[in-house]
Amino acid sequence: MRTIALITQKGGAGKTTLAASLAVAATEAGETVVALDLDPQGSLSAWGDDRSADTPAVDRVDGEHLARLPEILAGLDRQGFTLVFLDCPGIASTATNLAMKAADLCLVPARPTRLDIRATKPTVEALMSLKRGFAFVLNQCPPNVRSSRASEAAAGLHMMGVLAEPMIAIRADYQDAVAVGQGVTEYAPHGKAADEIRQLWDWIKKHVEIRGARQ
Repeated sequence: MRTIALITQKGGAGKTTLAASLAVAATEAGETVVALDLDPQGSLSAWGDDRSADTPAVDRVDGEHLARLPEILAGLDRQGFTLVFLDCPGIASTATNLAMKAADLCLVPARPTRLDIRATKPTVEALMSLKRGFAFVLNQCPPNVRSSRASEAAAGLHMMGVLAEPMIAIRADYQDAVAVGQGVTEYAPHGKAADEIRQLWDWIKKHVEIRGARQ
């Protein structure tokens, strides 16, 4: 079983929206997926409550149960899940630290602004101190993702680590999908947003497989 954690110490980066749509896209690609909400705000679990589909599985881990995260993940592995997404709090916390340690890959979403990129530094420093693999996801870019602002942000993130592909544009489909308890590939399967998420999932899968082979 592989574990993907979405981690950032700044709110508004689109962490939960990415987690929801990636969980659906991975399910559609043949993975047996569970998405765990570690954030006290409970946005991902609320999305799961709104869903009519049985997959991916969505659950919440909070309070005293957070300390048992390694045991919970081991149990999910025994149940036959092949992939876990962890949606972490937008602050430094015990949950975030445990998720970093458990993850095969940590995704760090950031919007293409100087403020957001600077805000990733504490997260990156924590990941590097734990020697965990991570990649940035440049999220909520202008629809023309090759704009100068997005390109400058991509260059800045490249200097600090790996940048996942593709860059994700700000599109109404992402928010509209979450609002009705869907992933974007369910909500608008032939749209540009759905194509971006499928490409991002393909990149993540290949990156995790390469890291696993090296280890």
